[in-house]
Amino acid sequence: MATKTRPTPPFEPQAQQKPGLDSKMKPKPEYEAKGYHGSGKLSGKAALISGGDSGIGRAVAVLYAREGADVGIIYLPAEQSDAETTKKAVEKEGRKALLIPGDVTDSKFCDHAVETFMKEFAKLDILVNNAAYQQTHETIDEITDEEWETTFRTNIFGYFYLARAALAHMKEGSCIINTGSITGLEGSKNLLDYASTKGAIHAFTKSLAQNLTERKIRVNCVAPGPIWTPLQPVSKPAEKTAEHGQKSPMGRPGQPDEVSPAFVFFASDVDSAYISGEVLGILGGQTKAG
Repeated sequence: MATKTRPTPPFEPQAQQKPGLDSKMKPKPEYEAKGYHGSGKLSGKAALISGGDSGIGRAVAVLYAREGADVGIIYLPAEQSDAETTKKAVEKEGRKALLIPGDVTDSKFCDHAVETFMKEFAKLDILVNNAAYQQTHETIDEITDEEWETTFRTNIFGYFYLARAALAHMKEGSCIINTGSITGLEGSKNLLDYASTKGAIHAFTKSLAQNLTERKIRVNCVAPGPIWTPLQPVSKPAEKTAEHGQKSPMGRPGQPDEVSPAFVFFASDVDSAYISGEVLGILGGQTKAG
């Protein structure tokens, strides 16, 4: 099979209001992984994915369904249209999809989300912490107290809240997969708060993996480089979005369905039963991170 040609910048300059939608991006992010054939690696499992409406989260939901898992999707109410598209994509794979709108910065909502998921599926085998907030800034004094707190509450507090709630129901053999970033490995001069949270996510992953070893619950992290998702047009000038990923060794951003197989790998006992506490970079050919 010939290698698929992926969209290469420069793209059309574009910007969106937060939280951003896949449906408004040009070109639209690729999430279907049409060359990926499921083999039942997650058959009978149930997975909860924050930020599952779009971007990487949507691509993960689709592949989890293709591998046999039912899926719950957490998303902001403003992202309802994207969430409905993801639900249809999961159902097209023959699995159930549960939509859970709300804000992961609220610990009570995270408790509610897990309880809602448990009422529907009666088990929680896989938690994917993926929801994120990002905004570029030229200098540190541009970052307000409110934005600093929003970034941390979304990107790391939310991960903690969901993990704590989920672990009350997770059994031996379950797993947690966090979404980190190259910025958490190398830093980013224009993403001070975002990069700081991603570094925290990497440390959270390794610490929680150690904490849960005796319970035989694995915790890992996928740390992507530049990926074509709604985080880009909502967080930077339109002309910068048009250049996203251009400086990567491959000369383009990755697509969500080029990242999602790594989440299958970490969720599958067949593939990664002896792996916990790892941070896996998906970096488009960059080799210096970490």
